[in-house]
This record gives sequence, C-alpha cells and structure tokens, in this order.
Amino acid sequence: MSRFLRITSLLLFASTWATQPTLANAPILPSQTLTTDDPAISQALRLEIRLSQRQVMVYRGSHRIKGYPIAVGRPGWETPTGDFKVMEMVKDPAWVHPFKGVRIAGGDPENPLGRRWIGFWTDGKNWIGFHGTPNPQSVGKASSHGCIRMHNKDVEELFQKVSLGTVVRVVK
Repeated sequence: MSRFLRITSLLLFASTWATQPTLANAPILPSQTLTTDDPAISQALRLEIRLSQRQVMVYRGSHRIKGYPIAVGRPGWETPTGDFKVMEMVKDPAWVHPFKGVRIAGGDPENPLGRRWIGFWTDGKNWIGFHGTPNPQSVGKASSHGCIRMHNKDVEELFQKVSLGTVVRVVK
C-alpha cells in the first residue's frame, strides 16, 4: 500500500471517528436498550427529588446526568416522601380545580399544569406528579398542592427522558 493511501485511510478513519457521537453524549431514548460493559450506562434511568434543595436529579446508575430546579408542596400540602414509579405521562394535560371542579383544557395558557404531566403518586382520587407552570417565579419555593412544579422547558425535556415505570425517589 502506498504511503498516500495509508495516510488517506488513516485520515478518513480519524475524521469518521471524530464525528461519531460518543457513548457518553449519545441520547438514549426511553424505549432503547443500550448494551455496554459500563454498568452505569446500562442501568435504568431514575429520578431523585430533594425537597429541601428544591431539585430533581436525573441519574443513570450512580452517574448524575442532570438536575432541575423545582417547586414542592407548601405547608399542609407537603409532597409525599418515599419510593414511587412514573404511572402516567400526558402531553397537554387538562386540569380540574380540586375544589370547584372547573376544567381548564390542555394547552390553555391558564392551565396550571403547563404542557406536560408525569404522575408518580395517587391515592385513587388525587394525583401528584411533575408538571410545568404558567408561574415560573414559583419554581424554587414550597408553593404547590404537593406536585413538583418545573419550568415548562425543563418538564418537557424530562418528559423525553423518562418512561412509565421510571423510579422516583422523594427525600427530605
């Protein structure tokens, strides 16, 4: 093989390799299974809500992938602690006022759930979950009826990462 062909082949390999996404940066869709020798990558995605820090952390195995600021339940409406799983995921969820029964359609700018709902707790009648908010100034405070409020762009991103059955741990 000529020197020119060896250098060209090496450059072609290097440029192809350099433009391929790395395993660490490649997006993994909830429906995909990734096979790897790295147990941190092959493990399932999980969420940890830290009430006192007003944050939800996204983990794959022991590796933290991302954190988001949140609002949590206010006094008298505290967010429950414990281990849960995502049970419901809805785009443009409708909201029904818990006391008045008034319904606000999904997608309405006045809808307090924003554009996404990720439910992880229910008593059979009431639900608690992640959702957006038309009041972004409430994020970072204890201001909800127990739900986890997020900036709309953040809950939309989280909605793309999780799936039904994703573990949600809520700690003080």
